[in-house]
Amino acid sequence: MPAEEAEATVTAFMLVKTTPEWLAMTVQERADAFTTQVLPVIKARTTGVRSRFYDTEFYSARVTDVWVWEADDHHAYQLLIDALRETPFWDRYFKVVDLLVGAENGYARAYGLDPVATITT
Repeated sequence: MPAEEAEATVTAFMLVKTTPEWLAMTVQERADAFTTQVLPVIKARTTGVRSRFYDTEFYSARVTDVWVWEADDHHAYQLLIDALRETPFWDRYFKVVDLLVGAENGYARAYGLDPVATITT
């Protein structure tokens, strides 16, 4: 698909730090809390949102996890943030340290260029 026709998705790198309340739970309690208190709210309030999670606590004291959220558009991303803020995820289990939001290859779309990326095999 040419750069000018590519649909831009919104990608958010959410840098978070675990709280003492989260760390006091067992691993199973954490999994249960996420699947019963956070995921249902996200699923009920949003569509077109995907996520990936990266542990960083071995390398950073300020940020323990990076959650990568990809949304089909800005509205889906806004609904995601609204949903997360209504769960214990936001400021109870995790402190949101920073949000870095962008559109992949935005420069290419802006200038009608093909994206430049490195691929190694």
